Amino acid sequence: QVQLVESGGGLVQAGGSLRLSCAASGRTFINYAMGWFRQAPGKEREFVAAIARTGISTYYADSVKGRFTISRDNAKNTVYLQMNSLKPEDTAVYYCAADGGAAAKFRSIAAPDYWGQGTQVTVSS
Repeated sequence: QVQLVESGGGLVQAGGSLRLSCAASGRTFINYAMGWFRQAPGKEREFVAAIARTGISTYYADSVKGRFTISRDNAKNTVYLQMNSLKPEDTAVYYCAADGGAAAKFRSIAAPDYWGQGTQVTVSS
């Protein structure tokens, strides 16, 4: 089992920044590709970003490319999502996920191996 705990969500004005963190415990962190998804009210959960086990390769949804940066610290068993130039349409619950497959396939994964409980991000206009 892998336990994932997100933090860092909150309320921010449009144009502002937030950094989400996801702390992992349980099985060996480096064995998993990590990613972030989000779900806005009334919408389906969508892929945001993913990062390979080593942190060398990263992948982003087109809607966040150039504004969000995913990173990981394998020594701290933590993955981060730095969100800049936030827009009201970024408002959602953000979920951290871990999967034993390739990070490149994260955007098409229907059910990652493990999910966090989610953290709310609200961007006001």
